[in-house]
Amino acid sequence: MWDFLTSHWRDGVEILILAALLYQGYLFFRATRGARILTGLMVLLLSLALISQLLELEVISWLLERISVFLAIALVVLFQPELRRVLAELGSHRAFSFNRTDPESLDVIIEAMQKLSARRCGALLALKRGIDLKPFLETGVELDAAMSVELISTIFHPKTALHDGGLIIDQGRIRAAGCVFPVSQREVRDRAIGLRHRAGMGITEETDAIALIVSEESGALSLAYRGRLEHDLEPEALRNRINEILVFGAGENALAEQVP
Repeated sequence: MWDFLTSHWRDGVEILILAALLYQGYLFFRATRGARILTGLMVLLLSLALISQLLELEVISWLLERISVFLAIALVVLFQPELRRVLAELGSHRAFSFNRTDPESLDVIIEAMQKLSARRCGALLALKRGIDLKPFLETGVELDAAMSVELISTIFHPKTALHDGGLIIDQGRIRAAGCVFPVSQREVRDRAIGLRHRAGMGITEETDAIALIVSEESGALSLAYRGRLEHDLEPEALRNRINEILVFGAGENALAEQVP
């Protein structure tokens, strides 16, 4: 037994690494629209490969071997949003993230969201962390203003020109408003999740930012992180969740499940 372990321990390490990669890949892709495409494609290819081997169909076997390279390129193109999300999350590890939100700024954000919730004013805020949000900042109006409850409430007032876009906050300052965020294509079963929530999920799929959402219909407070939505949170729970993500970097200890 000892001889077997000493001569084959590398095989065990490889199996563990591959198993971990496959499991993480499953976690990333399971809730996306591309998951169904990938599942259907894998079933089709495995079925063709099995049939060609059992019946010795040489032409099909030859075709499967030749298209493998083109299939790999097609998968990269097909799952480009998911791959961007994977790379963004790798860069969001606490060792690579340097941005923090001070307690005073967080108090202002929570108070502003509570006031907007009470008035049923929809809002979408993105808290910058390690990954630069400049591409999204450039889609809105740059402000670089000191943060206050009054300013955030004014920006998201329904009769203002910037209320429909997203607000970007960086190091306790409002950098831009009216920004356009990418809309998530993840499948959600709750039909009450609207475009504002999907935009919050979308910005967190492509970056390591934290998105905060106030529902215009119900006034519910939500948080999006890593493409997952935590819906209808109490103000104190929302504050604790933000602190948890900022302290633990990737928030490993309390990953949220996607809204049902």
